[in-house]
Amino acid sequence: MPSARPETTLSALVARVAAGELSPSEVIGGALERLDAAEPGIRAWVRVDRDGAQGAARRLDTAPAAGPLRGIPFGVKDIIDVRGLPTECGSPLRRGRVAGSDAVLVDRLRRLGAVPLGKTVTTEFAYFAPGPTRNPHHLGHTPGGSSSGSAAAVAAGVVPLALGSQTAGSLTRPAAYCGVAGFVAPVGGPLETTGFTGLSATLDAAGLLTPTVADLRLAHAALTGADRLPGPVAPPARPTLAVWPGTELGEVAADMRAALARTVEDAVAGGARLVELDWTERTPRLVDAHITVMAYEAARSLAAEAAHPDRLSTPLNELLARGRSIAATDYRRALSVAERERAAMLALLGDVDAVLGPAALGPAPSGLAATGSPVLSRPWQLLGLPALTVPGHRNGAGLPLGLQLIGHPERLDRLFALGHAIEKAARAGTDNEGTDNGGIESRH
Repeated sequence: MPSARPETTLSALVARVAAGELSPSEVIGGALERLDAAEPGIRAWVRVDRDGAQGAARRLDTAPAAGPLRGIPFGVKDIIDVRGLPTECGSPLRRGRVAGSDAVLVDRLRRLGAVPLGKTVTTEFAYFAPGPTRNPHHLGHTPGGSSSGSAAAVAAGVVPLALGSQTAGSLTRPAAYCGVAGFVAPVGGPLETTGFTGLSATLDAAGLLTPTVADLRLAHAALTGADRLPGPVAPPARPTLAVWPGTELGEVAADMRAALARTVEDAVAGGARLVELDWTERTPRLVDAHITVMAYEAARSLAAEAAHPDRLSTPLNELLARGRSIAATDYRRALSVAERERAAMLALLGDVDAVLGPAALGPAPSGLAATGSPVLSRPWQLLGLPALTVPGHRNGAGLPLGLQLIGHPERLDRLFALGHAIEKAARAGTDNEGTDNGGIESRH
């Protein structure tokens, strides 16, 4: 069963290359070997740029100076441009459209010394129609959507870093289902979406997927121009958490509720303070506003594609039709809800370190015809807040159960520290008992 293998985490590979234990060519060669072994089962990749990656690695082998991510392979969701490769967005309408330049994030990673290994599978235009990717933990279960290929490639240990995106639950859900760490950047923040094929300008956000939360912290620091890569994650001192069960939005599975309860129990035992909030009226209102904004803007972003309904999936045709039917006054009303509630949530996050809740309704559902529900991500995506998916829990069948932390966009160090502590305890509990367990300080 896949797990965060120490030798393939981003942190470990960066350290080994920096120490001279591995050359960039050896790192890229190892990634390609793992890809060849995993790909027949998981089908995470649309296109592998084998020659391009090996050539870049050879140049980095002899480069007198290179960035802190020298030789690190990464995957790129196929709505994100990579120079010289097609950006096909999971649709026949974009087949063969070669990007003339890199997306800003891809270019930034190259300048840091990282090497794009290829393009990973996305759902059709980052919406609901699934691609061929399977969940590495159980090939009969969905990996989620729409950053399915990126999450599966990281979960299978092929790459230690992959780029994704989120408009509803497109990164949080696959991270949770595949048992990897995921970071959804604040909308309009320093992780730019220039070079992404967008669905909704108000909601689209860039995202990162890595094996562990510590790896997310490292990647984010490198991408945002830190003078040096961060050292070990310091444990948070007496965090304050607002616990959100999410049950007003859908039926949260019993094993997911248990994972959240154990994390809360151990957080309290470790000194955390809890804030109880009743959001049974707030979050459904946010979900409704999110759906309105997403449909309205998608209908305009994909207006040219909507002229070819026979080449679009039924779910996407339905989204675009709904968007065309929404009145401008209703759209503006939804935006005003987002603005008002964001201000209220930022005020709350000035007093608490994070909102802690389930990242999905449960483990990855069986079957490949659908990608699961994004409902537990919609409220936070409407507000444009950073979301951290924390891996480490599993249910009795071995399927991952991800939790999510929603934080303040100006307090990301605290968010990463909390996520690391929760993940560390969850993995310790799982390793000890073989099933889900753990929290900030695992006592099970």
